[in-house]
Amino acid sequence: MILRVDTRALTLTADGAVTPCRIGRGGAVAAAAKREGDGATPMGSFPLRELWLRPDRGLDPPATGLAWRWTRPDDGWSDDPADPAYNRAVTHPHPFSAERMWRDDALYDIVVVIGWNDAPPVAGRGSAIFLHCAGEGATEGCVAIARDALAALLPHLGRDSRIEIR
Repeated sequence: MILRVDTRALTLTADGAVTPCRIGRGGAVAAAAKREGDGATPMGSFPLRELWLRPDRGLDPPATGLAWRWTRPDDGWSDDPADPAYNRAVTHPHPFSAERMWRDDALYDIVVVIGWNDAPPVAGRGSAIFLHCAGEGATEGCVAIARDALAALLPHLGRDSRIEIR
């Protein structure tokens, strides 16, 4: 499945269904211009790598073609360009700056890891770009949609799924 994000209309289209989405507080930028901490969503076509689900939020194991795992309270994602594990999953406590994946605000109840700057990661090019549950306002560079809409997409996602951000 191809997910298409229109960063001007703030919509995500999947298999003909259109849902509102949120993008980064810094807007959308060309992939070459994306930098750590800019709050921007990178534009381009990217693979969907894997799915993380929070086990205590009433989610059943998904019927999906994506590799998936349960999120744990000590899960993190390195966002420090000086970290040898930059833009990769880490475990807290971690000696470098790393985002916490176990959050109280429900934004990361469902997280689809977008294959941005990961093959291999280049320090400073941006980290932790996900498709996740929407809250109020913009993201820090991710794409976010309503939790129910995201959950409904999961059975349609597989190894060849991509997100196109324009």
